Amino acid sequence: MRISQITGVFLVFCFFANITPTVAQDTWSLKRCVDYAMEHSITVKQQEVQKRLADLTLQQSRLSMIPGFSGQINAGYSDGRTNDIVTNQYINQSIFNASGQLSMGGDIFNWFSKQNTIAANRLDAESNSFLLQKARNDLAFNVATAFLQILLKTEQVKVNEVQVHQTLSNLDNTKKLVIAGSVPESNQADLEAQLAQDSTNLVTAKNDVILSILQMKAYLNLGFDIAFVPEIPENVSSLPITPLGEMDPEMVYSAALTTYPLVKSDELRIKSADKTFRATRGQLYPALTIGGGLSTGYANNFYDRNMKLVPFGQQIDNTFNKNIGLGLRIPIFNGYQQRTAVSKAKVNVYNMQLNRDLDNQKLRQDIYTAHANAVAALQKYNASATGVMAAQKAYDFATKRFNLGLMNTIDYITTQTRLFKAQIDKVSAQYDYIFKMKLLEFYRDQRISL
Repeated sequence: MRISQITGVFLVFCFFANITPTVAQDTWSLKRCVDYAMEHSITVKQQEVQKRLADLTLQQSRLSMIPGFSGQINAGYSDGRTNDIVTNQYINQSIFNASGQLSMGGDIFNWFSKQNTIAANRLDAESNSFLLQKARNDLAFNVATAFLQILLKTEQVKVNEVQVHQTLSNLDNTKKLVIAGSVPESNQADLEAQLAQDSTNLVTAKNDVILSILQMKAYLNLGFDIAFVPEIPENVSSLPITPLGEMDPEMVYSAALTTYPLVKSDELRIKSADKTFRATRGQLYPALTIGGGLSTGYANNFYDRNMKLVPFGQQIDNTFNKNIGLGLRIPIFNGYQQRTAVSKAKVNVYNMQLNRDLDNQKLRQDIYTAHANAVAALQKYNASATGVMAAQKAYDFATKRFNLGLMNTIDYITTQTRLFKAQIDKVSAQYDYIFKMKLLEFYRDQRISL
């Protein structure tokens, strides 16, 4: 047996050895994939953490409006020579003393600095909510893209399987003709070599499916040891797709400005930066504060005129003190630090506006690029569909001529290869067009469906 025969038979054996009877399996629809990804994606969880941190910052800034209260208790013990407060003489004695204090302080007016800080933090929290929505939307689109890739690679496997079966059938028929002496043995060798190539292509296509599933599992944060069987639509052509004529890029961009979470987040960040600027500028002006406190104390060497230790309760009462006051904090000079902070805050507002403009510019460019790609994908699909029909017709004629011995094996294999390539190109073009249209739909509605 020739090497080409051994190779072809071995590859075909490996292929059919991997085929197992179809059993009922737990399948994954696109909706199930998206729902699972939303719950388990590390990227989404990270964005949820950022939103939580922003919420905590907002909560803390709101609570800063409440005056601060603090309490303090001190106690001490000393032993040795010390001055007697009654006789004014140094004596050896042990002294225990204790004191307690409550204090309060807060701002009455600080040129709305705190109110603007609260407003800035509230806008940041809202901005993070839209960033979380963007993370979820992007994840849904990535999952849908991976799902389409799995479907595409699965279709390519089917095309490769048909190619292998066709070559096997032709080889079987050629063997009979060789035995009958109708065609030379070289025809059989050529087909065996073609079978080896077709089998290799099939193995590669099946591996591409595995790689696509691994990509999907990465998006889902799904264990690589867990089986994943996609729920394949019966007819890809029946997938709902908005007509290309209804996807004018400028119209899609206008819709995206109202639905795209990053656009909303950018607008909120500009407003937040403006509030931060106002809060920072407020620190340049005087601030009116209020403060107060209560204090008392006790010592075991505190005697009355009769040289008797004053009782604990009486000492607490005698030393009890109350105070309250207003303060005016006036910034005069601090090395120009505060004015520099105000200038930086103002520049940051402009920087946030530039970020917004840059994001909008990129969004518009991405939409126009996606539209141009969709137009090209549709044209490519139409051309490939025509190419398949022409290649199929040429292959049918070639098969009749080959069976009659009117065409050599090389020319026949070339015709067969052209049909195979045309079929692969059509499948790829079809899925590419679906993907490009789904991308435009995603930009317009921030939703993805198959």
